Amino acid sequence: MRLLTAFLIGLLFGTGILIAGMANPAKVLNFFDIAGTWDPSLAFVMGGALLVAVPGYRLVLGRPGPLFEQGFQLPDTRRIDRPLVLGSLTFGLGWGVAGFCPGGALPALGTGRGEVVMFVAAFIAGLLLARLTRTLMQTRLRAT
Repeated sequence: MRLLTAFLIGLLFGTGILIAGMANPAKVLNFFDIAGTWDPSLAFVMGGALLVAVPGYRLVLGRPGPLFEQGFQLPDTRRIDRPLVLGSLTFGLGWGVAGFCPGGALPALGTGRGEVVMFVAAFIAGLLLARLTRTLMQTRLRAT
């Protein structure tokens, strides 16, 4: 049941991303091109997402626990540190340069376009590199 629920939620999310145009890099890049061919429609998409997410979080987190897990998986700190800032900058730069974010690229994989496949491959390589770097840094810190 847990796997089916995750699949249906992912399907709903991916469908929303596709309908909203967030899997179209030209639309995303036009959203960022404020001085040129600016397309503000994605701001309405993000605003609509907030209108659903904010009350949704309040409703869900008001429950004693999730339906298919032992507990909620929430950040254990609210501290803004260097890895958070660098990760956010990297995410934003990648989105602005490529026109894809992971949420839009994964549903776009179904198109079979080469640039989408390249982006997802680079995204996965970046995740693996970040994980390796973190492991090496932690190992080095423990050794000292």
